Amino acid sequence: IINEILRLNEDPNVQGLAVDLPESLCSSEVLNAVKPEKDVDGLSDVNLGRLVRGDAYDCLVPPTASAVMELLEDLGGKTVLLVGAGGALGAALQCVLQREGAATLSCRWKAPQLQAKLHHADVVVVGSTKPDDVPASWIKPGTAIISCSRDLLSEKHNYDQQNHQAAENAVGSLAIAMRMQNMVKNTERWIQSQHYRKWDLRCLKLQPLSPVPSDIEISRAQSPKAVDVLAKEIGLLTDEIEIYGQTKAKVRLSLLERLKDQPDGKYVLVAGITPTPLGEGKSTVTVGLVQALTAHLNINSFACLRQPSQGPTFGVKGGAAGGGYAQVIPMEEFNLHLTGDIHAITAANNLLAAAIDARILHENTQSDKALYNRLVPVVNGVRGFSAIQLARLRRLGINKTDPGTLTEEEISKFVRLDIDPSTITWQRVVDTNDRFLRKITVGQANTEKGFVRQAQFDIAVASEIMAILALTTSLQDMKERLGKMVVANDKKGEPVTAEDLGVTGALAVLMKDAIKPTLMQTLEGTPVFVHAGPFANIAHGNSSVLADKIALKLVGEKGFVVTEAGFGADIGMEKFFNIKCRASGLVPSVVVLVATVRALKMHGGGPNVTAGAPLKKEYTEENLQLVADGCCNLQKQIQITQLFGVPVVVALNVFETDSPAEVDLVCKIAKQSGAFDAVPCNHWSAGGRGAVKLAQAVEEAANQKNSFKYLYSLELPIVEKIRIIAQKVYGAQDIELSPAAQSQVDCYTRQGFGNLPICMAKTHLSLSHQPERKGVPTGFILPISDVRASIGAGFIYPLVGTVS
Repeated sequence: IINEILRLNEDPNVQGLAVDLPESLCSSEVLNAVKPEKDVDGLSDVNLGRLVRGDAYDCLVPPTASAVMELLEDLGGKTVLLVGAGGALGAALQCVLQREGAATLSCRWKAPQLQAKLHHADVVVVGSTKPDDVPASWIKPGTAIISCSRDLLSEKHNYDQQNHQAAENAVGSLAIAMRMQNMVKNTERWIQSQHYRKWDLRCLKLQPLSPVPSDIEISRAQSPKAVDVLAKEIGLLTDEIEIYGQTKAKVRLSLLERLKDQPDGKYVLVAGITPTPLGEGKSTVTVGLVQALTAHLNINSFACLRQPSQGPTFGVKGGAAGGGYAQVIPMEEFNLHLTGDIHAITAANNLLAAAIDARILHENTQSDKALYNRLVPVVNGVRGFSAIQLARLRRLGINKTDPGTLTEEEISKFVRLDIDPSTITWQRVVDTNDRFLRKITVGQANTEKGFVRQAQFDIAVASEIMAILALTTSLQDMKERLGKMVVANDKKGEPVTAEDLGVTGALAVLMKDAIKPTLMQTLEGTPVFVHAGPFANIAHGNSSVLADKIALKLVGEKGFVVTEAGFGADIGMEKFFNIKCRASGLVPSVVVLVATVRALKMHGGGPNVTAGAPLKKEYTEENLQLVADGCCNLQKQIQITQLFGVPVVVALNVFETDSPAEVDLVCKIAKQSGAFDAVPCNHWSAGGRGAVKLAQAVEEAANQKNSFKYLYSLELPIVEKIRIIAQKVYGAQDIELSPAAQSQVDCYTRQGFGNLPICMAKTHLSLSHQPERKGVPTGFILPISDVRASIGAGFIYPLVGTVS
């Protein structure tokens, strides 16, 4: 019985649970197994506790107790005796009777003082069958007798009907009606719980130390909340989360359907100026800003971040969880594996790579008939096409469903993809910086029958599947995008897709859990979604559309969702607007542009900044001239933001070596250059408290008029779209396409892919294609060395110069 109750507790389609068992089986263990929110009989200890405490909204009166109260009127000053009514029912009866002003007494049938108590009672409520040795004469004439024995219909009651007003059978019928009433109340409460709920967030206290300890020491010094507690605080239901350990949980997409009528919150993008190789702290600003909004200004807010790749984590960068007193915790969980999404992408990507080479091998070594027998085998004497094969036949213009009716020519068309190996664009991936895999030869084993070709490994996050994960809006949409991925051309120059290879279903199954965002928390206990992690120099560099959409519903109309775009505004922000916002249909409210005095000095002509090497004195001593000269890059990035019609707030990430005069100068120039506001931030050393002024500026800017627009129309030719980005965003004089790039553009246009947005693959260290050119380079021609396409993700990506 308990196992069945526990199963029904977890069934989201069951809103209420009534336990109808013989009295001998109604133990407290059984009654307490029912979840309090599904307990329509109100007999669990939790419910009885609420009843005794008087929580009218939270508790349900047990149906039998309600039925007794319906039968009794005007109880003020009367004495009610409960006989043989113990346990949960007895407790509930005593509570509701006393609330109506009755004096209640309780007694067992075998109690020596039973006769005296019966004689004084105005009302007798019988909870179990009356023994034969208790004569009716013990009850004084005119006493109301109410029997709520569970075996009501089978009992022979021997009260004196002349002298007593007996109300027995009425209780059973009324109790059924009262249970139905409880069910209605329970269902109303359930419907209410499905709507948006105001957050009841308990923030974690921070006690920043000086000097600031290492990131890992700070992370380990804070005790995170259990993730199921955090989920409940922000209004997630039990069946909407899948818990991974103590501090991480996947959130199910069903939440979007539940809250579809809930208005979205405000949408904030954190971008930056052209960075030094050390990074300028966009993740730290993102985390500091949400800590300030939620823990200090009591405004619901969510941070949406990318999942870090193992490449940078074990390289120079070291992590992507923010830093100092503005980071996601636990840091190790965030930076390593997380919930395995990158591993799922690696598995799916390499499955497709294996399928391509295997298909070429089989087509090279087998006849049409042998291939047909493999693809459409006879099972139990019958051949049948799968759904994916029927779709391929339709694409080929073959409208047949019986495998036995295909002509030899149709069979040949169906079984041969005729992939041209020199056009394969799909590479294998691994999530480690393994430079020796950048060029490899595959097919060296004897079993591959001499089918040898040059190939390569990319880093896992550069896989088109990662870009799809970040841009998809549903499981169905993801499956369609995976099917559209172009992996090569056939020998006639037509595109070959994952759908043609018949692996779309397998890829979707490998990705079925990766599509759900992962819930974590900041150092101050505010919620964070970590989901997807495409690089910004070679992909679109933004976390997932799904995480943003779910977060926007959860924060409520007055809340904020803060997400981050990779690298400078010229790369990450431009792609966020032109690619991600087109895919999601979401409109940003504010851009927060992160700058540092260090990076501005570099743009003003300061010496090279190298990761791992100590900073030169120009960066550690006051130098107002260098700062003023370098502000040209900040001004240019503000102008780029204004191209899209979104208000911009500059967040100056303050370091210990920055002088007050340098900080004031940057803020003054930023405001003169068109920023809505410019605010110095100390969240790294002080947590959310150090970003309160930034949070207030963002809140104010979000209420400004917003005239968001895209930079270009998708209908324009590919080359024209590339030129607009190069001239308006990077400041180039013009573009120059290599013959290989031009031929790819012609090919994609002919294949019908010309109407996709552009995702430039370019160095992040300069507005131009040359990393050493700092500040605001002008007069340069932007070289496009190659053009590739991610058709499933939905963009064309030109390679600028020598970007790897």
